[in-house]
Amino acid sequence: MRPEDRPKAPRHILSADQFDRALLDYLYLLTNLIRRFDKSKEGMLYLKSLLGHRRAMLYFSQPSTRTFMSFQASCHILGITDSEIRDSSTSSERKGESIEDTLRTFSSYVDLVIMRSPIAGLCNRIAELFDATDRPVPIINAGSGPDEHPTQALLDIYTLQRSFKDLGGIDGKTLCMVGDLKRGRTVRSLSRLLTHYEDVHIRFVSPAEYAIEEDLRSYLKARGVSFSEEDQLLDGIAGADAIYMTRVQDEYEIASEATPASYEAFHLKAEHLRYLKDSSVIMHPLPRRGSWTRRSTRTRGRSTGARSAMACGRGRR
Repeated sequence: MRPEDRPKAPRHILSADQFDRALLDYLYLLTNLIRRFDKSKEGMLYLKSLLGHRRAMLYFSQPSTRTFMSFQASCHILGITDSEIRDSSTSSERKGESIEDTLRTFSSYVDLVIMRSPIAGLCNRIAELFDATDRPVPIINAGSGPDEHPTQALLDIYTLQRSFKDLGGIDGKTLCMVGDLKRGRTVRSLSRLLTHYEDVHIRFVSPAEYAIEEDLRSYLKARGVSFSEEDQLLDGIAGADAIYMTRVQDEYEIASEATPASYEAFHLKAEHLRYLKDSSVIMHPLPRRGSWTRRSTRTRGRSTGARSAMACGRGRR
């Protein structure tokens, strides 16, 4: 692809709404290219030379392993020097400094800030703060409260594209999303990205307490996306092209709340596999908790996480 034909990348990656079909298709091609380079010593040395002049900070104030490692590995592979804050209690925030002042100070040391926070909307707020300065450092949202997780959704789209590359792509497929859909930020972001594909149908399967919020329903309706809501697991997974499992997001529960007793019925087990199509793909952003055992696992996704993260950073070069 000629440089002038590349879709324009946003300064910050904050929301799934920033992406259109052209940019998603370009990131798919870019990720595949990175995968090819990453298979040889010469290719790896070339990737490492691309951004050796850049520095990144991983500000992860919410627990994370896979997302953190994906981004850190991406930095290393692309030659980026990285620093990290994984516990805000060890920073000046413990002394009463605002998170805005903390991040504004940190931004003067680096060229990119990758953020994960339990605070909804924090990434957007910090991006607006940076944009008002003479050095608007880009921000990548690696998970923001219960509202958005655009980089996980980009990985999920890549996984679906790769899984269906010989089956006509994502267009025309039925995807079943199961679990805590009310607070599952991966579900919210992935659903938004799926609006860019033709004739997609989404089945949302959950206990009533964890059904999708009205804002997501309105979003999908406004864009003409076909979807249904089910409260029985088998009704959702039967005949679906992809099954997207999620856990209970109990870190957002308040003391008066408890996991519904019926949630056990929404765990995918080995006995459910006979209801799936032979070509079905099972995906899970993890941890899987009560869903299936290793013997029943047929999953894709996490092994491509670093490469998808690299594509996000490489597109911002």
